Amino acid sequence: MRALVIDEPGRFAVERVPDPAPGAGEVVVRVGAVGICGTDLHIVAGEFPPTPYPIVPGHEFAGEVVALGDGAAGVRVGDRVAVDPSLFCGRCHYCAIGRGNLCENWGAIGDTVDGAMAEYVRAPAANCHRLPGHVPDPHGALVEPLSCAVHGFDVLPRELGSHYLIYGAGTMGLLMLQLAVAAGAASVCVVDVNAARLEVARTLGADAAVTAADELDRPEGWEIVIDCTGAIAAIEDGLARVRRGGTFQQFGVAAATARASISPFRVYNDELTIVGSMAVVHSFGRAVDLLGEGVIDAETMITHDFPLDDFAEALHTFRSGTGRKIQIRPTARERH
Repeated sequence: MRALVIDEPGRFAVERVPDPAPGAGEVVVRVGAVGICGTDLHIVAGEFPPTPYPIVPGHEFAGEVVALGDGAAGVRVGDRVAVDPSLFCGRCHYCAIGRGNLCENWGAIGDTVDGAMAEYVRAPAANCHRLPGHVPDPHGALVEPLSCAVHGFDVLPRELGSHYLIYGAGTMGLLMLQLAVAAGAASVCVVDVNAARLEVARTLGADAAVTAADELDRPEGWEIVIDCTGAIAAIEDGLARVRRGGTFQQFGVAAATARASISPFRVYNDELTIVGSMAVVHSFGRAVDLLGEGVIDAETMITHDFPLDDFAEALHTFRSGTGRKIQIRPTARERH
């Protein structure tokens, strides 16, 4: 089969590699669509420590089951599925308490083992979630990032009528925006320095979308502030906008060495809650349901698709901040 192989940081090419064969409890999926994520950029650059090389990236994907290994249960050949890439060990302390996203032996398809930037990919059958018939593969490939956003809401206070402020109108910020609207927010405001993204945020339900929070008239602050950028300037600004008794969520990925200033007195005096949200746990199936019910405008979220041979151009498009979700169609030879 053809696959995008990162041989070492900074060096990748489409190569012919052996077709995957399913092991016990596994399936092989013919990949219909796979999304590019910030983690993929870090893997290309050699900035994601768990990744071994060479590797086939790609962890946001959907496609058709074409082969079953011994004991593969719950799916059949011909099923169209979205695949949870998580590979938790099931043995460590965190797996034992139901927090596999913090697994001490964490792994993931496309991050630590070969992924879906290929015509076919191997996956545990237990990680496969059937897609509703009306959900095409490109939309199904949104389930993984959506499941991360669903987990983000799992660790937020769930209170009707809250006012939300979201930093970032990229893929994750726009998913969080749509979930906040569906969750009964009184208002949702979005901040992004890329002005071209703001009109999309308004289309998807933002009450206001601006390039700086100073443009918003809410001196008392917001009950829930979510950073989806990982940018220190946005994080520090967002922390200052949380209403007394409110919650700040760090959802965006900052560099491991990054540091942000915070007022411990204000955290104490205003009884602020600061919470992180990392990856996927107990949220993938619900993300399939939300997508199937139309809670997320998948068509608006996906702006670009490229064949496997144009991966370099797709990376450039991602880095430029153009568009929203950018996908690869590994079994296509031309753009759709």
